[in-house]
Amino acid sequence: QWNLVCDNDWKGPLSTSLFFVGVLLGSFVSGQLSDKFGRKNVLFATLAMQTGFSFVQVFSTSWEMFSVFFVLVGMGQISNYVAAFVLGTEILGKSVRVLFCTLGVCIFYAFGYMLLPLFAYFIRDWRMLLLALTLPGLLCIPLWWVIPESPRWLISQGRFQEAEDIIRKAAKTNGLTAPDVILDPSELQDLNSQKQQTYTILDLMKTRNILTITIMSVILWMIISVGYFGLSLDTPNLHGDVYVNCFLSAVIEVPAYVISWLLLRNLPRRYSMAAALFLGGCVLLFIQLVPSHIRALSILLVMLGKFGITSAFSMVYVYTAELYPTVVRNMGVGASSMASRLGSILSPYFVYLGAYDRFLPYILMGSLTVLSGILTLFLPESYGMPLPDTIDQMLLVKGLEYRPASSSTRDSKEEEENPEIFKSTAF
Repeated sequence: QWNLVCDNDWKGPLSTSLFFVGVLLGSFVSGQLSDKFGRKNVLFATLAMQTGFSFVQVFSTSWEMFSVFFVLVGMGQISNYVAAFVLGTEILGKSVRVLFCTLGVCIFYAFGYMLLPLFAYFIRDWRMLLLALTLPGLLCIPLWWVIPESPRWLISQGRFQEAEDIIRKAAKTNGLTAPDVILDPSELQDLNSQKQQTYTILDLMKTRNILTITIMSVILWMIISVGYFGLSLDTPNLHGDVYVNCFLSAVIEVPAYVISWLLLRNLPRRYSMAAALFLGGCVLLFIQLVPSHIRALSILLVMLGKFGITSAFSMVYVYTAELYPTVVRNMGVGASSMASRLGSILSPYFVYLGAYDRFLPYILMGSLTVLSGILTLFLPESYGMPLPDTIDQMLLVKGLEYRPASSSTRDSKEEEENPEIFKSTAF
């Protein structure tokens, strides 16, 4: 519509990158906002932000106006995603929480992804398509009266009565009888008043071990993000019907999430991640060898590559959280997530390289994915191990010398060698 062709074709991928810039900015502020104002308030405020600015986008009069609002939509999108994820994990019980974090969130994300080409097939005007994709956001309004605030957050803010009311309501809904005293305000007040040691981003570089894990995690997240979003954005360039290809790209995510969940439950993290990355990377490299007249095979290989990279993307969240100790786990995962956002910003330009050579994006994404699979093999194995609480208790990167620095470090080593002894005290 705004002549985004020929000399202006660079504006297409830039629009997508600007959306991911908004996602990057939203990632910076969403955690602090939900810690300060509450999970529920931030969830619905950012849902309104995403829906509102998407609606305004429909009436954009220039590419510049569209792109500015795209940044704001990206900020709202990631903020409500993170807030919903945290709220769900804090409200739900342990048995349901794992299911929610893996299959629940991811598979419904894939279902939404499947609806996109279905809407686009029947609505060819981009303004009407954007409006049709925006209006379902209004269906979330009634959920304000259904979804409770996080009791854990309320307790952290000293709002004990509100937290207790939510817990009693949950017990009643589940047909359980709540005890007379659920929360003892005096005990909780003492717990909240205890001074905790503060940690900063610099603690991610405190020792050679944690610095190495941080660098490896950042590289891993960035490469996986480039591969995932690059393949997702490249579906219009595949042979065949663009709507069918986009739908297939969404459908393949469902078995990828199921497989990653099963692997996380039953097999070591390091080898599961490496296998998924090797599968994704190798099939992308093989695409250039497929004869041009066998189009179905090319599409099959792209979908297999998407399957492998999506599985790795799902597993890397859990793996990274298990590698970092409790005291800096949020910062460690946050730093890795920032790297992922940078990868998503770069991904449209990997796709753009296809204008110069059709196979160049696959060669680059495939090579980087295989390299990240090799890198994964050097990470410590966390499967079946208790979560570390302190930096000294972190599992060691393969190849790094172990030199005991303190008694806590020795305790950590004993825990690595005899994990069964410590399982009873791991939280």
